[in-house]
Amino acid sequence: MIYRNWQDTKIPALGFGTYELNNDEASKMIAEAAKIGYRHFDTAQMYHNEQGVGQGLKNSGLARDDYFLTTKVWYDKFQSGDLQTSVVESLRKLDLDHVDLLLLHWPNDDVPLEETMAALNEVKNLGMTRLIGISNFPTALIDQAVSLTDAPLTVNQVEYHPYLDQSKVLESVRAHNMLLTAYCPIARGNVMKDATLKAIGEKYGKSPVQVTLRWLLQQESVMAIPKSGSPKNAAANFDIFDFELSENDMEAIHDLANPNGRLIDPSFAPEWDKAA
Repeated sequence: MIYRNWQDTKIPALGFGTYELNNDEASKMIAEAAKIGYRHFDTAQMYHNEQGVGQGLKNSGLARDDYFLTTKVWYDKFQSGDLQTSVVESLRKLDLDHVDLLLLHWPNDDVPLEETMAALNEVKNLGMTRLIGISNFPTALIDQAVSLTDAPLTVNQVEYHPYLDQSKVLESVRAHNMLLTAYCPIARGNVMKDATLKAIGEKYGKSPVQVTLRWLLQQESVMAIPKSGSPKNAAANFDIFDFELSENDMEAIHDLANPNGRLIDPSFAPEWDKAA
């Protein structure tokens, strides 16, 4: 396993994502992922599966200190009072007294960011989460969020895969001593058809998916949370710690980025800047 060290916290760089898994599927797959070796799990209020994630963690038999759990506050709960109440509800569904990382899921300019950051800091101070961070924040908003928080921000979770250049966001999070968590890391399966990734994989006896995940984890400050509804695929995604890509391979994968590479439409989030 590869880890990211953030202050006194050691976070497994490869996590298990649960987007689009319902409660039953999440419960089953979290327990399966734990058997495979995953110790970093990701959910969100908007996924409507926190209860299943919590049940899966119980079924896994893992002790609370043996895994790292992230959830996210949906942007319609960013007002002070709403945010705190929503986190209490998330913890009730998860059947836990705290999460390890709590993120703001998308920017929302309908609520002052200062108010939202104060509420996020409050739930941390109350012990509901060990760490706080943001998700889908472009560079200007990263700077703003950092300036408005008392507790340091740990992560910005964003779409990141070979077809989307996130160098500006990476530069920003590194400048603020933050980590980047890559969601949609295999570009909704598009990497499986990629000739460049296939050719690189053949050199190592690995699939294009495994090459892509390895590429992400070989980048400083980057973590990844591939989602899978299949124990077989989840196990394959985890089988990436026995090889290392060359610098030439890394550059060739970076070169796959294109201006139309974004897959997640952020247009519903009013303060999202697609250029950032």
